[in-house]
Parts: sequence; C-alpha cells; structure tokens
Amino acid sequence: MDAKSFQPVPKACSGDRVAVISPASAAPAISPALHEQAMRRLTEATGLIPVEYPTTRQLGASAEARAADVTAAFADPDIRAVLATIGGDDQVTVIPHIDAAVLAGNPKPFLGYSDNTNLHNLLWDLGVSSFYGGSTQVHLGPGPYLDDIHLRSLRAALLDGGTVELTDPGESEDYGHPWDEPPALTEFGAREATEPWTWGGPGAVVSERSWGGCIEVIDQIALAGRLPALSDLENAILLLETGGEAPPAVQVKRWVRALGERGVLEVVSGVLVARPPVSELRATVPPAAERARLRAAQRDTILEHVARYNPAAVVCVGVPFGHTRPQWIIPHGGLITLDGARQTVVCEY
Repeated sequence: MDAKSFQPVPKACSGDRVAVISPASAAPAISPALHEQAMRRLTEATGLIPVEYPTTRQLGASAEARAADVTAAFADPDIRAVLATIGGDDQVTVIPHIDAAVLAGNPKPFLGYSDNTNLHNLLWDLGVSSFYGGSTQVHLGPGPYLDDIHLRSLRAALLDGGTVELTDPGESEDYGHPWDEPPALTEFGAREATEPWTWGGPGAVVSERSWGGCIEVIDQIALAGRLPALSDLENAILLLETGGEAPPAVQVKRWVRALGERGVLEVVSGVLVARPPVSELRATVPPAAERARLRAAQRDTILEHVARYNPAAVVCVGVPFGHTRPQWIIPHGGLITLDGARQTVVCEY
C-alpha cells in the first residue's frame, strides 16, 4: 500500500468551466493564434469551457501574480479543473506565494508537465493527486489534429476516469514547427519511428501511487528543500523525464545517482522513464543514428543506476509521457501498475 493518503479529486463534466493558466511561462503571448486554436480544440474534444486568468498571456509576470492565478483558480467553485499552458524555468519561485490551504481545501484535476513538476510536488505534499502531462500550447494547439493517445488521456484525466493501458503510438517528434511560423497551426513536426520500451528489474507486478516529473526540476525542488520525505515515497512509482534542453546522459547519470544517494531509489517500488528529446528547438538536429545513440545512452545509465541502488525495482523506459509528442498524460499521485512479466503499464485515472 502507498505510504501517503490522498483525498478524492472530483472529475469535471461537459459544460463545466476550467482554468487555463500560465504558472511558469506565458506561451500564449508568443503565439495567440496557436493558443486560440488550442482553446477551440479543448472545447470541441471535451465540452469544457476554458477560462483565462490575468497572467495567462502576460510575458514576464511576477511570481506573486502567477501564484495569485493558481490560488484563484483552485478557490473558484465554478472552476472544475486547472490546465497549464506550458512549462518554463522559474516556477520554483512561484510556489512560496501560493495559498496551499486553498489548494488542499479545493482539490480538482491539475494538468501540466516540465516546470509544472513544482506544482505537482506541492499538490502531492498536500495529498492531492494530479496529472503529469498536457500543455495546451504544445499538445492541443499545434498540428492538424490532436494525437489519439493525448486525447484519450486528456478525457480520462478531466472527465471519464477509468483504467487505461498505455501503448506506444509508433511515432514521435521532439519539436513541432516554431510557433511563429504558419505551418505550426496545420502540420506536425518531423516524426520518426519509436523503439520498443525497455524493461529492467524483476518480472514482478507493482501497483502504487506515482511521484516525480522532469528531473531537471526535481533538482531545483531538492535544492529548495521541498522534496517529499522518504517515508512518504515508500513503495511509490518514480516518474522521470528530461526536458527540452536535451541534457546528455552524463548529466542524467548525476541526477539519478544523486536520487540514489538521497535514498529515493531505494524506497520506490518502480521507475517509469519517458522517451527523451535529443534535439533542441531551432538547433541543428542530429542525424538519426546519433539520436538513437543519445536515447540509448540515457536509457542505459538510468537502468544501471536504478539497479545499483534498488535491484528489486521494476523499471520501464521509453514511455511517451514527457517532452516528446505524441504524449500520454499520466497520474501523478494516482495509481500506476508496472507489470514486469507482461511488460505492461496501466494507469488509473
């Protein structure tokens, strides 16, 4: 059983209002057309009505102003869920200004990834589960349509609940077109075939609550003194993914090793690792063979270090829940089952 108790988080219904906020970066200010297409698609796909807050489109908004939007979104009883427009870099400065008591007293689904690991961690500490993934500016607005796996998990997280077995979509892109270019509204980015997921550890079944997120942000959370107690992480499923700066395997090794030295790897029962981006936006894209090598290097160092600190942990590497697209939205603080024998990943929404 999980070592931390969580309160129920009610689902929204078609016709409900949901907050769309920018607690990290205000991507909608960079491309309003992409944002507005995302808002239309959100309503078409879910029946939910998006409500923007003062800093949703405000570049350079202060940490205090962004925190006020987070608090207001959770405080409003007419708002039934909260969606982040995108990640960013400095949400660690926003967290101290959020009224945590309001979030704890008004649990509702929160969706976000990357820098939003900070807010997921705060909700976890309050006993409120959330959903890792989802960016209106990256996964709803761009391209000709919504990816099937993203749509299925979006609806499961916000509306339908239920149990979903994650599958591989068979293709992946690190980035789409730059938002200021017209093709961003109508075309996907360059996609390539995916590799099979890699499993490590025993052929056992572990079904526990999840915690984690973007490992670069976990590093900031640790330095800020905000990591959960090891006792709260006992038997958890650790979620790990790397961000858009495509850190090399040597840096990922250091982060994972530090989690081992802190005791996190030792107490968890499983580790779920995302397919990593290995190219950067507007940079020269490495050749296909080099991209495959970079992904394999990160995979191998994570498997090596998890096995060193906890050989009993069930590990799955390559699931698309991080910075690549298509993307699954997955539970954070909710139940995930890793079956090392059948090699399946099942999420409770």
